[in-house]
Amino acid sequence: MSISTNNRRLFIARHGETVFNKVARMQGQAELHTPLTWEGCVQARLMGRALANYLGNDPTPQLWSSTAGRALQTLALVSEEIDADWHQTMRDDRLLEIDVGLWSSRTYADISAEIGPIVDVEHKLFSVRPEGGEFYEDVAQRLLHWLDELPFDQDMLIICHGMTARVLRGLLLGVEPMAQFRAPIAPSLAQGSMVMIRDGVEELVIDGSGQGERA
Repeated sequence: MSISTNNRRLFIARHGETVFNKVARMQGQAELHTPLTWEGCVQARLMGRALANYLGNDPTPQLWSSTAGRALQTLALVSEEIDADWHQTMRDDRLLEIDVGLWSSRTYADISAEIGPIVDVEHKLFSVRPEGGEFYEDVAQRLLHWLDELPFDQDMLIICHGMTARVLRGLLLGVEPMAQFRAPIAPSLAQGSMVMIRDGVEELVIDGSGQGERA
C-alpha cells in the first residue's frame, strides 16, 4: 500500500554527478562532501529549470536535503532556479545514501576484483551487503521513521541519493518489496532526473537521460 501524502506533492531527485560518480568510486556516508563535477552542476540547473516550469505560479516547496555536501550543493543550484531560500533547507541524516561501510572511497572495479560481483546488473543494486554497511531494509527503516514524522502540510522538494531515492520512491508508491533486496525499491532513473509523487502516483518532472522534460 502506498503512503498518503495528504494530497501534497513530493519532488524527489538525486544529487548531480560528483567527482566520485565520474570514476565509479563508492561514496556512501563516509565521503559526505565530494563536490559536483561541471556536468553535475548542469544537471542541477536543468532540474531546477524543469521544476520552475512545472510549478508555474505555485508556492515554492519546502526544501529538504540529506546532510551530504553533494546533495546540499545540488539543492543550492536548484533553489536558484525556483527562487527559493536555500538557507531554509531542512537537513536530515536519514536521507543520506546507503552506508557502504568498508567499501567507501574504493572503486566498484577494485571491490569486484577482490570479492567477486557486487552488483545485480538487471536491477542496478548491490547483490551483497557492503562489509560494515547497510542493506536496503536498513535504508527503508530509517526512511519510514522520517516519513512518519512528516505532517505533509505543504509540498516538498527532497534532494538525496541514488539508492536512497529509489527506496523512498518505493515506499511512497507502495511497491512490493523485492525478496532479494528485502525492501520496496522503485525503478532506476538517470542521474539528473526528478519525479513528483502525490498519494501513490508518480510523474516525471525531468528525464536526466536527455529525453526531455515536462513543461
